[in-house]
Amino acid sequence: MKKLLILVALVTVLDACTPENKIDYTTLSGKIENSTAQKLTLYNRFDTTEKLEIVLAKDGTFVDTLKINSDFLFLREENNRIDLYAPKGSDINIYYSSKNKDSTLLLTGSTADINNYIFNKNKVHAAIAGDQKELFLKNEENFKAAVLKMKNIEENLLYKTAGIPEDFKINEKKNIHYSYLAALNNYRSYHGYYIKNRSFEPTESFLNELKDLDLESEADFIFSMNYRVLVSALLKNKSDDLVAKDSLESDIAYLETIAKVKNTVIKNKLLYDAAAFGITYTDKLEAYYLLFSKNSTNTSNNEKIAESYNKLTSLAAGSPSPSFTDYEDNTGGAKSLEHLKGKYVYIDVWATWCGPCIAEIPSLKKVEEAFHGKNIQFLSISIDAEKDHDKWKKMIVEKKLGGIQLIADNDWESQFIKEYMIKGIPRFILLDPKGNIISANAPRPSDKKLTETLNNLNL
Repeated sequence: MKKLLILVALVTVLDACTPENKIDYTTLSGKIENSTAQKLTLYNRFDTTEKLEIVLAKDGTFVDTLKINSDFLFLREENNRIDLYAPKGSDINIYYSSKNKDSTLLLTGSTADINNYIFNKNKVHAAIAGDQKELFLKNEENFKAAVLKMKNIEENLLYKTAGIPEDFKINEKKNIHYSYLAALNNYRSYHGYYIKNRSFEPTESFLNELKDLDLESEADFIFSMNYRVLVSALLKNKSDDLVAKDSLESDIAYLETIAKVKNTVIKNKLLYDAAAFGITYTDKLEAYYLLFSKNSTNTSNNEKIAESYNKLTSLAAGSPSPSFTDYEDNTGGAKSLEHLKGKYVYIDVWATWCGPCIAEIPSLKKVEEAFHGKNIQFLSISIDAEKDHDKWKKMIVEKKLGGIQLIADNDWESQFIKEYMIKGIPRFILLDPKGNIISANAPRPSDKKLTETLNNLNL
């Protein structure tokens, strides 16, 4: 019997040492001084829909084990963000004061050298890059010199930081290079925007370094966010050519371009990233969904997009609109969607922090003026958080906003917003006098199609 017990114990010890029992989580602990937050949120840096909330104790301490499908995470606490390298099996300890994170941050633990490097690199990058507008207004030669200087400084920081494993250095050096290439690729659109010339094109030689880039490196795709962003942007450029050549909708063209990628991991991830957002905006829901389903081979991704598709079919033209009750009116009191039946309703979902939303205001005012006195009500719903409530009321006055101005009851988590599957703003919705949907993705005020649509309603 004694021999049997010894044998069982030996088997147990051996079993505990097998690869199957490797640690599959990260331990995160620490203390945040002077925070008014009740929780921290950890995000998968490569997929922000995957997140984990950690409770902050009254004294600011926290501890938890994380199981997130990425080695790269970022932490959010109030307005503070910390990027972390957190492979499974690592332990990380964080300390800082919420009021002055940059000067008080202390990162310790098994990946401290890498995490301190990432923190310092981010600070250096922000300091050198300076003002975005000033950077992208530079001419080609000076812009390239500026981003090349940034690249060299970041590489020097990488190699002078002690304790970083060699394999991480190799991958991170490529990551820095991809950041440089992404900046070059962005120059055309950003420079054109700031000089108010959307047709601007850089000289042919400016982008020579991008010509032979391998768009199907799975290892780089897994390690480098900069590589992912760059690959996505270059594929988007290719899809724009399809739009011009074959008169395709831009969202359909982008999916078709991604579908030509041979690497399954890259293709599936890019298809999902595009569809998770794009399916909620497309005007061609059926075609979009079928194209995604035909090319995606990731079962989990397919199930998520199928769920979105099924929900979106309930928002088809002629379907009853989701409703809301007693949203606060900036003039006092509250309004419900039910109160607006009898008129067409054009809904603008926006927020004070949303630049593209603000950019639509002048066009919205013109449309409101053009259809003043007609059988249509213009309704704006802010999804500002509670902390920005006063900012919302102030902007209505400053911008002299017309129509009915309401604020949703729980920002992004408001039931009306969730039922319309709104994942990005601005978002525009058009309803008929019975409260049925004409379009869950109506044209923007700046789009001439909106005026055409409203004229066709014989208001």
